[in-house]
Amino acid sequence: MQAVCYSAPNTFEIKSVPVPEVGEDEILVKVSFCGICGSDRHVIEGNLGPQSQWPITPGHEIVGRVARTGRGVKGFLEGDRVVVDPLSRCDQCFFCRRGKPIQCIEMKVLGWTSPGGFSEYVTVAAKNVFKIFNVTDEEATLIEPTACAIHAVDQLDLKVGSEVLILGAGPSGLMISRICKVNGATRVVLASNKGMKMDMAKQVNAADEYLELERDQSEAKEQWKAFKKANPYGFDAVVEATGSSDIANDAINYVRRGGTLELYGFYGAGLVHWAPSKIFGDEIRIVGALGQHRAFPRAVAYIDSGKINVKGLVTNVYNHQQFQEAVDKLESRQVMKIAVRP
Repeated sequence: MQAVCYSAPNTFEIKSVPVPEVGEDEILVKVSFCGICGSDRHVIEGNLGPQSQWPITPGHEIVGRVARTGRGVKGFLEGDRVVVDPLSRCDQCFFCRRGKPIQCIEMKVLGWTSPGGFSEYVTVAAKNVFKIFNVTDEEATLIEPTACAIHAVDQLDLKVGSEVLILGAGPSGLMISRICKVNGATRVVLASNKGMKMDMAKQVNAADEYLELERDQSEAKEQWKAFKKANPYGFDAVVEATGSSDIANDAINYVRRGGTLELYGFYGAGLVHWAPSKIFGDEIRIVGALGQHRAFPRAVAYIDSGKINVKGLVTNVYNHQQFQEAVDKLESRQVMKIAVRP
């Protein structure tokens, strides 16, 4: 089979490799599409340190069909359409044994620590495979990001009637915004620069209100001033989903007293500088959200039922031979979600 194989950061080739063997409790999935996201860029650039292992075939947003099942697998037939949860916990480390599997020290990730979805086939533990029925294969690449967004909303611990501000209109921002909206928030505001992503957010009814920012910094600054004046008490929850440490630094100014600030992105080497007195005096809770644990059934239910609309969000499709083009496209303002097929 063909696979995108990285021998070192930023160094890859399309290679012919053996089809992986199928263990007793595993499923061989024939990949239809694999989504590409910002975290994949961190993998292929070598920014994750020991969390990724070389050589590696990246790709963790996997959609495909069951090609073969191990002897111990029940409930799946050849040809079933499926999505894959790429995360596996050890159940033995300090954090797993304390009921914190999301923090597993020995966590395995398809596309990070073992061969992932930018290949023709991938083997997956049967417990990590979920059937899909009503969503297209392209659109199903958004199920894994939705599972992560569900974990992000779980972390917020929102009360019914909450008001939420989401910063960033990429796939993650849209999914978090939509999940907040259908889970009891009375007001969800999505803030991002003007452009195609905000247009698509409106198309899928991602939020209740939209703060469309001018790209000119001086104009955007005035918009934020007006927004602050119109919302003097801030929001119960603010989610920073741009991955910008500068925006994260300012985001705390929109959290109301007793509210929550959530950081949702890979921030690299950036730093934030918050006054401890503000966090102490306003009793602001600051949380992060990375990955997910057992959120896939909910993500499949939301998208397969149409409760969360993802139609049209996959804007670009490439094949393995165009992989570098797909990676480069991530930086474009004119892209929402990229899917790669074999």
